[in-house]
Amino acid sequence: MAKAILLACLLLAMTGCAPVPVSTGATVSTSPSTTREQRTSTRANETYGPAQTLARLKDPAITESSGIVASRSTRGIHWTHNDSGDGPFIYAFDERGSRKGVWRVTGASARDWEDIAAGPGPQGNAVYLYMGDIGDNNQQRPEVTVYRITEPVVTTADAVATKSKPRLTEPAEAFRLRYPDGKHDAEALLVHPTTGNIYIITKVPFANPTVYEAAAPLSTTRTTTLTRLRQLNIPSLLGGIITGGDIAPDGRRVALCDYLQGYEIVLKDSRAGFDTIWTQPLTSFSLGERKQGEAIGYSLDGKALLATSEGLNPPLIRVVRR
Repeated sequence: MAKAILLACLLLAMTGCAPVPVSTGATVSTSPSTTREQRTSTRANETYGPAQTLARLKDPAITESSGIVASRSTRGIHWTHNDSGDGPFIYAFDERGSRKGVWRVTGASARDWEDIAAGPGPQGNAVYLYMGDIGDNNQQRPEVTVYRITEPVVTTADAVATKSKPRLTEPAEAFRLRYPDGKHDAEALLVHPTTGNIYIITKVPFANPTVYEAAAPLSTTRTTTLTRLRQLNIPSLLGGIITGGDIAPDGRRVALCDYLQGYEIVLKDSRAGFDTIWTQPLTSFSLGERKQGEAIGYSLDGKALLATSEGLNPPLIRVVRR
């Protein structure tokens, strides 16, 4: 409810209600010594075409889609989950919005799930999903939790599974994480496709969000203190209200979104370490009309981005890389 009220107030304060890219500049800096490249103003990202609504998600149990990720185990399938108030469930669907089954994450709880990602794990021949219980609207949680499971293989028979009669995943691993500098609200969870490093980007209205990292391998027996990397200056009227994120399958691009639009950061030098990506400028692009957009993810081939919105039967939106 608090998110919806905040969004309504922000939109009423703006001229018009449509997403408006802002080209006031995108810098990534924690000090005055920002490079000229980082100070360069950004324009709408011409790399992506116009937003298309592919379908609407048909599962009536999906009412607050807060994350999206392309399946690595079953081609053509995507996963989502609800925001706070739901149990530890993940929902499978295809690009026509058709429901393909519901799984309860064994051994997990759901206080405020905000994002989902795919990445590597302990078994090199397996694929994994990461669910981020990282929301903290009132900044009260001493630690947050990221769950990891082996990704289920979705079959035709699984489409009959519902929230009341779900399939069960394998037992989840729970990674307890603590910020080094206090408590923060966050809605963006990213996992590097090769290293398995976890990234969390905080949600800070009208201010700079911060990128934090937990390097793999992670412990399930002790709390891991995240490493603070740097701040991002988001080129938006909303500042750092980052609501979702993903890393491209090739590990060279990062996508973020807020309530208004999407953003992309590109690692220009493949020889550089991945974390240098946070020093690159952000470019913005339209994600079309979303009621309350909190999810963005790359397609399996990395050639498009998909987004959803909160609400019953939310749109499934795609923007294709030109």
